[in-house]
Amino acid sequence: MFDFRQLRYFVAVAEELSFTRAAQRLHISQPPLSQQIQALEQDLGVRLFQRDRRNVALTEPGRVMLEQARQILAKADEARAQVNEAAAGFSGHLKLAYTVSVSFHRALPQTLLRFGQRVPRVRMQLHEMYSEAQFDALRSGQIDVGFVRAEPRHGADVRALRLDVIDYEPLLLALPSGHRLAGRDSLELGEVAGESFVIQPRELASNLHDRLLQLAAKADFHPTIRLQAQQINGLIALVAAGMGLALVPASMRAVQLGGVSYVSLEDPDAYLLLAVASRRDNPSPALAKFLDIVTGADDGADL
Repeated sequence: MFDFRQLRYFVAVAEELSFTRAAQRLHISQPPLSQQIQALEQDLGVRLFQRDRRNVALTEPGRVMLEQARQILAKADEARAQVNEAAAGFSGHLKLAYTVSVSFHRALPQTLLRFGQRVPRVRMQLHEMYSEAQFDALRSGQIDVGFVRAEPRHGADVRALRLDVIDYEPLLLALPSGHRLAGRDSLELGEVAGESFVIQPRELASNLHDRLLQLAAKADFHPTIRLQAQQINGLIALVAAGMGLALVPASMRAVQLGGVSYVSLEDPDAYLLLAVASRRDNPSPALAKFLDIVTGADDGADL
């Protein structure tokens, strides 16, 4: 069966219509070139060239072979290019998850934009998923990378996962716009010790739930939880309805719902982690490229 080298030799002779010029073009001597063409003809069982001491011409089977050989070589070059792109992280696919609150943080859209600009041939699959669920999905291979709001707590997750911290995002207190403290630039959480709060269930957002309890404990009170909402943006609607106050990341200011005011907290521990989690042993070149972009390693600029 003929090989790619024979096809390239054949195309060179067919295009030059000269064994001498083809040998010069291929940077080889003429005898091995003639031997390879003869081997190709024997393998195919046809004459590809009519040749004498002065002239070389393609036969009809030779003209057909030239068209096919060019297509085969072009396809081989395309395959090589795609394989090299995949190995360098410039093609393939990547499965990404993120929590709802990250939708409002600049890190998510900016990373997706830069990743799409740098590696447009990588196909992205996006999944909305809570942090704890992301850790399980990373270990099982359901996703490749995730924007999370908490550090892994279980030993197996800590050992298996890599965590790249992007931000320690300040927490704000969302209040009804008619609240007595709504016009303040900042406040201490103890100033609302006697009021009701709305929060996500702990099994869905343990990080934010626990942070409220920790900050309240520092202020010497235990918060009264009046209602719960599955998603963090649902908390804003409950605040607007006067159902209670909510602790939210600063990026939630983007949710400009009428009847809600955001006030900063005077506590250095009033922040929420934002990090990118991935499996340490994931060999995906596309993932490596994504992590370079999200951490700024590709150009030295953080998000």
